[in-house]
Amino acid sequence: MTALTRLPTQPTHRGVEAGRPYLLWLPDRPPPWPGMVILHGAGSRKENHSDFARVCAARGWAALAFDQRGHGASGDEMGPKALGDVTRMAAFLAGRDGVEEGRICVRGSSMGAFMAIHAAASSAAIAAAIAICPAGGEDLRRGLRSGDLEFRAGAEAVAALEAWLGEHDLRDAVALLGRKPLLLAHARGDERIPYTWSQELYELAEEPRKLIIVAGGHHRSVQHDPELQEVALRWMESRLTAAE
Repeated sequence: MTALTRLPTQPTHRGVEAGRPYLLWLPDRPPPWPGMVILHGAGSRKENHSDFARVCAARGWAALAFDQRGHGASGDEMGPKALGDVTRMAAFLAGRDGVEEGRICVRGSSMGAFMAIHAAASSAAIAAAIAICPAGGEDLRRGLRSGDLEFRAGAEAVAALEAWLGEHDLRDAVALLGRKPLLLAHARGDERIPYTWSQELYELAEEPRKLIIVAGGHHRSVQHDPELQEVALRWMESRLTAAE
């Protein structure tokens, strides 16, 4: 992978795939390119992660950010089918001309990290995962009960989501990743999810794995740190290349 070039200012394509509004950023260099599917957290949207998508494209990655159910420009409610959307969008990215089908990574923040790990654990289409301050199933269930999770979902959808979360333990998903590369990053000052949770998940993961604990910070600081974005991509590039 070559050095970082000029950051793009606008996505290459905007559209809707299988009900998911998306932004696609393609590198300004010859293919083939690895692919990055970017998953936002609860209450967020695809545009909030354009900073990371731009860094990906500048480093030679094709990057796809999309609105999860109940968020942004999506027209549906949040629910258990959101996990299947991750695999579908990974397949959509892999099908773009120039993208390497076997080098698709998912990167998620908070709730998005929960989805990223579960999707990587359950889908052969996803080769690796980056999890930023990952929320556990119980964290998300507490957020549902308290109303702290800011997404569109009626009572029926919330009930289905709570039951589904109770059946999906992130520790089991990490174990199921096997030898797929996993990078975990967490702020020690995270006021929502204790950084020790990422430490616990790291201990359950197989190699190749990497854990980054940042002094201070808060729940959203790590995902937008330019230096850590570069570190994550460099590490993932080397691991995906080694796996070939």
